[in-house]
Amino acid sequence: MDNRPIGIFDSGLGGLTVLKEIKGLLPGESLVYFGDNGRTPYGTKSRDTVIKYTLQDIRFLLKHDIKMIVIACNTASALSLEKVKENVDIPVVEVIEPGALTGVRNTRSKKIGVIGTTATINSGAYEKAIKRLDESIQVISKACPLFVPLVEEGPAWWENEVAYKIALEYLSSLKNAEIDTLVLGCTHYPLLQKVIASVMGSEVKLVNSAHEAAKAVKRIMDKNGMRRDEKYKPTYKYYTSDSVEKFEPLCSAILNSKINTAEKIDIEKY
Repeated sequence: MDNRPIGIFDSGLGGLTVLKEIKGLLPGESLVYFGDNGRTPYGTKSRDTVIKYTLQDIRFLLKHDIKMIVIACNTASALSLEKVKENVDIPVVEVIEPGALTGVRNTRSKKIGVIGTTATINSGAYEKAIKRLDESIQVISKACPLFVPLVEEGPAWWENEVAYKIALEYLSSLKNAEIDTLVLGCTHYPLLQKVIASVMGSEVKLVNSAHEAAKAVKRIMDKNGMRRDEKYKPTYKYYTSDSVEKFEPLCSAILNSKINTAEKIDIEKY
């Protein structure tokens, strides 16, 4: 039993899709979330910059006496995981391995598509993870850099005509490649899932890396006896490096719950 909270971070809003999945699977757990909206997106930054930002994010979360770190950002997972493990002594859950594993389990044609930020795709992290599981699988990757800023604009942009046209531009080559499974390799992308599904068609299975990461969190918690005592009510804390006035309504929209206790922090201090 461990009553400490779980720490979750992302470059912005996308990690809230992971938090939402964790709340659903582990409703008794306390959670601390940090969204680095002031420096989003990470996907266009250099490896060194992403590592620097990731370690700052984690140092902030460690101030909250967390029992686990969830890297709810594919770019940070792809570029920073080893550095993170070198710097902490608590369990770390990332989003790439769980998504890759589900993709391998889902495919029948052995053709898997992966979409993500430019940094995630260029890292080859998903292709390497998939190939470790099954060398015979063909992986077709596509960077979709406009998806993150589109999501960060808010719900009005998640299913509109602009979103559809951008998705069509990005995803046509994957559709033409006749993949049967598409891994959403960024935690922002589940918020565009309806648009992505409409472009790809019902025959293509979408893998939500946020959902798969949450399942990985639950497995580790159960295996190591890390669940919170149910007699204590869970707490939820939200932090951002940018405007609280913008963060709170977007956070509320993603979580389907009114959030009005978010705090802005100066992440450069960490």
